[in-house]
Parts: sequence; structure tokens; C-alpha cells
Amino acid sequence: MIETIWFLVVGSVLIFMGLASSTFKRLPISTAMCYLAIGFVLGPGLANILTLDLKADATTLRRITEVAMLVSLFAIGLRLRLSPTDRIWILPVRLGFVAMVLTVVALTLFAVYVLGFGWGPALLLAAMLAPTDPVLAHDVQVETPGDLDLLRFSLSGEGGLNDGIALPFALLALAVCRFETSPGDALQWTFALQAVWGIAGALASGWLLGALSVRVVAYLRTRHGEALGPEGFYALGLIALSYGVAELLHTYAFLAVFAAGLAMRRVEQKTSGGKSAREAVGTVDADDVGATAVDPERAHAFMAERVHGFTIELERIAEAAIMLMVGAVLATIWRELFTWQTGALIVALFVVLRPASVEASLLGSDAAPSQRRLMSWFGIRGVGSFYYLLYALEHAPQDIAAPLVPFVIATITASVVVHGITATPLMTRYQRTRIDD
Repeated sequence: MIETIWFLVVGSVLIFMGLASSTFKRLPISTAMCYLAIGFVLGPGLANILTLDLKADATTLRRITEVAMLVSLFAIGLRLRLSPTDRIWILPVRLGFVAMVLTVVALTLFAVYVLGFGWGPALLLAAMLAPTDPVLAHDVQVETPGDLDLLRFSLSGEGGLNDGIALPFALLALAVCRFETSPGDALQWTFALQAVWGIAGALASGWLLGALSVRVVAYLRTRHGEALGPEGFYALGLIALSYGVAELLHTYAFLAVFAAGLAMRRVEQKTSGGKSAREAVGTVDADDVGATAVDPERAHAFMAERVHGFTIELERIAEAAIMLMVGAVLATIWRELFTWQTGALIVALFVVLRPASVEASLLGSDAAPSQRRLMSWFGIRGVGSFYYLLYALEHAPQDIAAPLVPFVIATITASVVVHGITATPLMTRYQRTRIDD
């Protein structure tokens, strides 16, 4: 009976969200808010259909969340259709690295001196909450490949970069926690060199795999009429391959998958010349798909656009799955969220710490004041923070990780609601202002 109910619930939710997706674009309501609410209803206390034990199920939930992150990061890479040497990349790098590091430092100090945490748990909480979200932020990210709006491009690039860059801070936090509980253990400081290699190696390996794979497939298609399989297979294969190679090289897989998406799109951009990807593909009839796939002038653009469309659909499914899980967890612990500590953390992060870190990282940049304010505000927390929470529950002592759960879930919930409500009106106003200028 439970299995039947699950089919009915999941089917109804997916069909409803598919029918209502165009309506959400006009309303100050995000799809993540709806999934969160549905997950809450399905959780303990109401329907009691979806019950999750974060401690017992941490590994399984972390793997599901990791897959969602990988798909989203690859999709973001495919949307950023620009040379990596272009000056516009300076802003995403500042946000994804400088602003995130500043946020980690500020959050750690806030947790120690205001919330009364020890240094290890404070740094661990900061590592969870510092990265912005690549999955839930699609309302403020690049809409189509080739969109060079400075605000959207910067927020997209930031989400692609900082979820991988947050890992060394999480590892450092775990080391500090172990050192605090067992002072006799030496604190290993080699993480700095490991972080440099993890970031550089991941970007390099992901880029090489992305560029090589798309060129090989395009060569086989245009020269020999082979490799005409479904583009979704190539997308999933490249994501898995980039992840696997990054793990073998002991680098950060999130960055590798993001770089693979960037490389695939970069190859398409160079072969398409001055045309957009859609212009390069042109109109494709049902009977013309095979001819388009082997056309040397259209093969790269055709493949990139098909892979992009496939990953966008996967990204939406991933958003639904993860937010349903977060909603179910929220239903389990919601009574623990209403404390002055969680309220103080949320207000400080959204109103003070994130804006201050962004403003400091963008000193001397080309961003307009309105763009800086929106970059400061849209530091959306969601799936990335949930992933690092689960990672901590796996690897940190339970007496350290468990007390952090209400803080992370409260911050994610507040971000989904507050940023979801404000994204549509603020971005509509921003677009109107840019058109008038």
C-alpha cells in the first residue's frame, strides 16, 4: 500500500509542477518553495509518508545529493558560453573564491563569539553555509547560453565554483574538530597544498575531458557517420568520467564536472563562430536530425544544445528530489529551529556577512551599484549546504555534527522562502532598469 501511495504522490507532484511551471515564472513563488512545502506535508507529523533519519541515512542521502549537485554544476558550465580568458570571469572568481573565503571567516567568528561555538564546530558550520547554491538559483542565473548579463553570469559562475572550493574548508574544520577532541593528535596542515592541487587539478582534468570527448564524438559523426547515440548518454557519461578521474587524481570532483561543462560549451562556441548555438543549429525537422548531427558546421552546436536540454530536465528533477528530502527533515525537527541563535545566524548571514563579503570582494570591479546589491542579496543557500551537512554527519563525531543540523536546515528554509519570494520581483525590476538604460 505504501508503494502505491508513493507512486500516486510522486506522479501527482510531478504533473502538477509541470503544469504550473509557467505560472511560477510570473509569481513571487519558486518551485523550490513548493517542493519544500510538499516535503514538509509528506514528512512526520502530517502524512508521515516520507521519514528520513539524517544520522542513519546520511551516506545514502549524501550520495543522492551529490548526484544532484554534479548534474547542476555540469548544466551551469554548459550555460556559460564564453572564453575562460574573458575579463568578465574576474567577477565570478572574486565571488566564488574571495567572497566565499571572507564569508567562511566571518561566519566562523560570528559562531564563536556570538553563538558560543568552539572553533571546530564554528568552522564546520561556516563551511556548510558559505557556498551558494547551483541548483535552486536558476531564477537569478544565466537563462540561455550566451547570456552575458554581468549579474546573472557572476552569480552562475559563483555557484559553479564555490561548491567545490568549500571542500577544503570542510576538511580543515573536521581536522580542527578532531584536534579539539583529541589534542594528542597532530593537526595536519598539508591541506593547503592539497587544496591548491584539488582546485587546479580538477579544473584542468575536467576541461581536458570535456574538450576531448566532444571533439571525438563530433569527429566520428562528421567524418564517419558514427557515434550517433542519444546525447543524454554522453552527458551522463562525461559527468561520471569527470567525477571518476577527479577522484583518482585526489582533486575536487565538483569543480571537474563544472569545468567539463564549460569545455564542451567552449568547443561549440569556437566552431560556431559569431553565431549563437541556436543560430548555428538552425531549424531541425524530425526527419533532419541525423543529417544535422553529422553536418560539420552544425554538429558541435547540435550536440551541445541537446546535452544542455537533457541536463536542464535532470536539474529540475534533482531540485524536486532534494527539496522534498529537506522538507521531510524540516518536518522532523521544525520545533528546534525557533531559537534566538538560528534567527541571529540567518539575519547576520543574509543582511550583514554575505553583503559585506561581496562588497569587499568586488572593490574596484566593473559591477554597478545595483548589481552589487543584488549579488549581495542572492547568496542562495540550499542543496550545497545540505550536501556538506550530510558530509559532516558522515565524518564528524556525532556530538559535533548533530547540533549543527537545526542551523543548516533553518538557513536553507529561510533562503528558499525569502529568496524565492524576492527573486521574481527583483529580477524583473532589474531587467526593466537595464532595458531603460
